[in-house]
Parts: sequence; structure tokens; C-alpha cells
Amino acid sequence: MAKDAQRIEVTLETLLDSVELAEEIVLRVAGASGFDEDNCHKIGMSVREAVINAYSYGNRQERGRKIGMIIELEERKLVVHVLDEGKSFSLADVPDPLAEENLLRTSGRGIFLMRAFMDEFDVQRGPGGGTELIMSKWFPTEATGSTARPQEAR
Repeated sequence: MAKDAQRIEVTLETLLDSVELAEEIVLRVAGASGFDEDNCHKIGMSVREAVINAYSYGNRQERGRKIGMIIELEERKLVVHVLDEGKSFSLADVPDPLAEENLLRTSGRGIFLMRAFMDEFDVQRGPGGGTELIMSKWFPTEATGSTARPQEAR
């Protein structure tokens, strides 16, 4: 666990190769921070989905736009921000992929996975426009190895 907050900022090109690069970076940080293989997989998949969304929906595959990723190691959790330079959106506008009428649609599944795999998930308008996805995973507790939330956060 991090005693003092640490921060890594990465600027990625709007390329599909950036998806794997972002995942590799976050997996190294998560592994070095004490997350087990299962939680590293969840964090990695969440970052993959976030960067794919930034590439496809936010930046609309426009090479001139950038994707930002910020990884913060706070006292009790790892926080990942993924920012695009596209048009912002509201979570309320994303269809529920589990609703019967949406089962065959492809949109909304990435957000569903990010919400399921991470302990906290939020979407905000980016500071310079676009969308900022913010995802957190609590550090494993030393006693159990699980990522249970601290008492005061419940």
C-alpha cells in the first residue's frame, strides 16, 4: 500500500495499440502494489474497456486526439482516470446491457464490466472537455487478502 499518494500520468495516442500499452502499465502498478492475480485481471480489463471506449466513442478513432491515463496510489486504493478529447456523455444515457431489449446490443457492456470489476466507478466531464472515467480498487487487506472496503467507507 502507498503511504503517500503517488501519481503516474501517461498520454496515449488514439490507436488500438494504446489499449494494450495502458493495460500493461496499470498491471505493473497493480502487481507492484500488492493486488493478486484475480484483482490485477479485473483492473486490467477495466482499463482496457475504458481505453477502448476513449478510442472508439470519445475520440472517434481520430489520430489527432489524445487519450490521457492517470494512475494514483492513495493510502487505501488505486485510482485510475481515463480521459478522452471527445464529446462528454452521461451514465444515465447508457442502456442497461442486461435489460431484455438490450441483450443483443453491443453498447454498454464495457461500462457494465468496469462497474462490476472495480470498487468505485464514476463518469465526469473532463477538465478540458471530453469524458473522464474514474475507477478505484481498494488495496487488499493484510488479514484476508481481499479488497474489502475500510469500515469508514461503508
